Amino acid sequence: MKREVTIRDVAQAARVSPSTVSNLLNGRDARMRPGTRERITRTIHELGYRPSRVARQLRTGRAHVVGLVVPSVANPFWGGFARAVESAAAAHGRQVLLCNSERDPDRERGYVEELWAGGARSVVLGTSLPSLEHLASFVERGLRLVAFDREPQPADPASLRGVSVDNLCGGRLATRHLLDLGHTRIAFLSGAIATVSRQRRLAGYTEALTDAGIAVRAEFVWADEGVGYGDIDAAELGRRGMETLLALPEPPTGVVAINDMYAMGACAAVRAAGLAVPGTPGEPGVSVVGFDDVMLAGLFHPPLTTVRQPLTEMAAAALAALDEMERDGEQVAEGDGPHNADGAHNGDGAHEGAAASGVPVDVPRRSVLMTPELVVRSSTVALDSPRARP
Repeated sequence: MKREVTIRDVAQAARVSPSTVSNLLNGRDARMRPGTRERITRTIHELGYRPSRVARQLRTGRAHVVGLVVPSVANPFWGGFARAVESAAAAHGRQVLLCNSERDPDRERGYVEELWAGGARSVVLGTSLPSLEHLASFVERGLRLVAFDREPQPADPASLRGVSVDNLCGGRLATRHLLDLGHTRIAFLSGAIATVSRQRRLAGYTEALTDAGIAVRAEFVWADEGVGYGDIDAAELGRRGMETLLALPEPPTGVVAINDMYAMGACAAVRAAGLAVPGTPGEPGVSVVGFDDVMLAGLFHPPLTTVRQPLTEMAAAALAALDEMERDGEQVAEGDGPHNADGAHNGDGAHEGAAASGVPVDVPRRSVLMTPELVVRSSTVALDSPRARP
């Protein structure tokens, strides 16, 4: 079997040092003599040398592979986001390795540990868990981490970046839409309010009702703490919650669902109860608003009124944040002395508070907060319409 060509083989054949070859491969050849550059380039082609991607990552801290950890692509929202991230990553010359965490902190940590061991230094984490303490050690070692669907929290690592839609605004938009249609008995359908995004959407719902002078009724907030996050069984959980709401002595006429899958399950429960969404002439009905605007929302019957998250723009923002963090790390590290294979500083002027990638741990947290959009379709109607509940 033919032995793999190494950087030392190239250096020996080109009559230069291995570090000179490395400088050319990593773009540090501005001061290199043209003849030397041409000789090394020719030798690389003649010998068929291919740089090791992992070795280059270990030397430079550059992550050509982006880890993408999401709760579950069984939820069309996360499947759509994964596709958007893959497209954005390709535009940045990166590849994506996808992991499904089921919002389990142990699984999140396990996947990040595997990604780190494989040389990845950039991760987009789709999570709304209130605490990221289980990942703090990786951030301290230099992991470039962008949290998606979660606004940074006070206890987060300082270098963490965040990309999220304004969930508070989204909750208000959905609720105000129903209020504008004349509904006052408006329920919030979610399951466990254990994530940052759900907490913010509930806060938006509460604010909108309060601003309208309507008291928040505890029985109208279906947030069973015994129910999990439901990314796999979200529609079934929405159906179950809607059944509970419909069984109330005075059931709601409008529902704000935590996401589109919950909304679709709610619609199924309404129809199973002999009602309509949002109603037909002579029939009682319930208006339902979702959140996310997954691809199925417009194809559903009836087409679902929902709050849209701009996934393409959010994915692009996440990749741009990773690039910016990488550039920040290079600027901090430049001229500071020798670095070891992991990028940790070894010089006398070492920054004790610096991460291994060169990103200082005291860099202020930066978050991109995008504006959601209300998309009005056919699952909502004015309360005084003949299609609404009498």
